[in-house]
Amino acid sequence: MSSIRPLFVVAGIGNGSGTGAATARLFAKSGYRVALISRGPEYLNKLATELNQAGAEAAAFPLADYTPGSIKSAFASIKSHWPSSPLRVAVFNAGYGIWKPFLEITEDEVRESIDTNILAAFAFSRAALLEFTKLDLETANEGGVAGDARKRGTLIFTGATASIRGNTTTSAFSASKFAIRALSQSLAKEFGKQNIHVAHSIIDGIITDRTKSRLNDPSWEANQDVRLDPDSIAKTYLHLVEQDSSSWTWEIDLRPAHEKW
Repeated sequence: MSSIRPLFVVAGIGNGSGTGAATARLFAKSGYRVALISRGPEYLNKLATELNQAGAEAAAFPLADYTPGSIKSAFASIKSHWPSSPLRVAVFNAGYGIWKPFLEITEDEVRESIDTNILAAFAFSRAALLEFTKLDLETANEGGVAGDARKRGTLIFTGATASIRGNTTTSAFSASKFAIRALSQSLAKEFGKQNIHVAHSIIDGIITDRTKSRLNDPSWEANQDVRLDPDSIAKTYLHLVEQDSSSWTWEIDLRPAHEKW
């Protein structure tokens, strides 16, 4: 394998059936080395093994928590593991969701939401942007998909409908998701001038192992008009990376055709 292959890093892969894992699989197939950051080493190592057995280069960097120190340490380990690979794509897909009436939400839950959804996003962004700003514009000979796009790197945040509006049980969740959206918009304005692309994706209604178990509705699973497919989300993320500097997206709202929003 070439030593200058570009690097893709994603934080948050859950149990391996959602957006983070699907995006990792697609970027691995697209020629990137893949660094996986997440809690839950079992699923993390399982996905890394899957990708390596398919001929990709992937490594797991498990976290005990999403504190800034843990994220900084993970990025240092990634750099040590692949010292010659330029980081070109970073996806923050981690999240902590609370759906409860306001008076039932505990202080610990609010703190966990802030730590995972806000502080971790800041730490992840900082680590990725520090790497991006060291790089020249990506070139085609690196083997990535943005060789002619005039960009140093792409930072993508996974958001939700709660990023743009609150609801009866989303007070804590929306507060943190609003913060991530504001962070992404601010970074897009600040770092676009350095040819660094920052994007925010609004997604809901994803088909994963967990939603299959919760809904237990085979007709919903089979109908692509009513649910988001993680593989389709991954294709959109790849497209964001491909966008050139003359016309790139800050925010994209992904919905199935029959979604009621």
